[in-house]
Amino acid sequence: MLRRLITLLLPAVFVLVAAVAVPIGGVIAQQRTQNVYVDLLADAGRFAALARTALETDRTDALTQEMARYEHLYGVPAAIVAPDGQVVGGSGSVERLEDVIAGVTTRTGITAAMAGARPEPPGAVWPWTTDPMVIAEPIGRDSEVVGVVVLVAPTERLASDVLTAWGWIAAASLVPLALLTASVLPLSRWVLRPIRRLDAATTAVASGDLDVHVDAAGGPPELRRLTESFNTMVEVVRRALDRQRAFVSEASHQLRNPLASLRLAVENLAPHLSGPEAREAHEVAIDEATHMHRMLNSLLAATRLESVTGTEAVELAEVLGTRVDRWRALCETRGFALVTDVPEGVWVQAPAGGLGSILDELVSNAFRLSGGTRIEVRAETERGATGEGDRVRIGVFDDGVGLTEEERRSAVDRFWRSSRHQNVEGTGMGLAIVADLAREAGGELLLEGGLAEGGHPGFGAVLALPAASPE
Repeated sequence: MLRRLITLLLPAVFVLVAAVAVPIGGVIAQQRTQNVYVDLLADAGRFAALARTALETDRTDALTQEMARYEHLYGVPAAIVAPDGQVVGGSGSVERLEDVIAGVTTRTGITAAMAGARPEPPGAVWPWTTDPMVIAEPIGRDSEVVGVVVLVAPTERLASDVLTAWGWIAAASLVPLALLTASVLPLSRWVLRPIRRLDAATTAVASGDLDVHVDAAGGPPELRRLTESFNTMVEVVRRALDRQRAFVSEASHQLRNPLASLRLAVENLAPHLSGPEAREAHEVAIDEATHMHRMLNSLLAATRLESVTGTEAVELAEVLGTRVDRWRALCETRGFALVTDVPEGVWVQAPAGGLGSILDELVSNAFRLSGGTRIEVRAETERGATGEGDRVRIGVFDDGVGLTEEERRSAVDRFWRSSRHQNVEGTGMGLAIVADLAREAGGELLLEGGLAEGGHPGFGAVLALPAASPE
């Protein structure tokens, strides 16, 4: 964002300096042109006054000598043009002066002067101007015009002077341009400082850290107010989540004791029951109390897992090393064979402190609910597409009866259980919690087919997590 802001501000700085320098350059060109024009007009007026007397007395030698000295001194040819358009005298030979006047791009000013009118002032001379400046001054007034004095002034020197003035303006503009350019970087950093803090804070919030606080000092007032609003929002969300988790935890704890007393009371009724129907109702009541007890334990476990915030890079084989022996012991008690295939040195970005519990849940589901005899835990690295990072697929596969496509879509819903597992220990919350934790860590839980053996499709729960670098 800093580069983009600088990219926007730097052209604005150049435009700002140019918006000041260009008009000044135009004014200077107009002023220099006007000064030259006024001087030439005064010279042409003086020559017109002398020419009228010279033409009336037929003594033009002094006038032509004066015009010759003028051209020699200033480099501006001067000619006297008769009403019929012919050159009758000037600062040089008639032939040369006729060529000079013939080379003028327009004779409109000379024609207007013949009519006794003074031509319009010329436009500004720019550094690229090549046409001469033509001054035509009538000799006489109104109907008594007996000729026109024409000065054909080259503009090369004037254009060079204008260019030099522009060069000085450009040089002087470098100072404010350098100051403004130098201020772009600190100004951009000052503007973006609250945004950088907010970006870091939102990243922390997205990873589950609701204790983050953004310093509202520095930056524009609008962004400071935004920072304060963000802090307030995070605090409100944190308090709401804390109250929610506290309520679930406290409610579960408060219900456990009455539920235990209720179960004990129901069990104590056994000696007082007679008849098969009463004993059957008694067993159902005990089973329901046991199920409620497991549900409360699951809610407490879910609250603890959902309080996990952030992610951490962990070495997969190291995590499995702390669990495999216990898994094998549990599998042996139920007649399962456990196989693991996890290479060394595979690192994943997993929920902080939660990957082991997630794998415990997946393995527990496999030997409790699959109805099979074999479980495989394996991991592999999956190369990401262009622009995406690598992922690690950690799968727990079994050779049981599996789930249908429709059941797989519903399996991640809380409290959902297959009709085949209604009498099996469990609450239907495990896969839903695992899916939520996987999403929080930037991954996903995929439900697939398992070990297709013995006529059964099997079931596979694959945890796809972002690959990580060793710490």
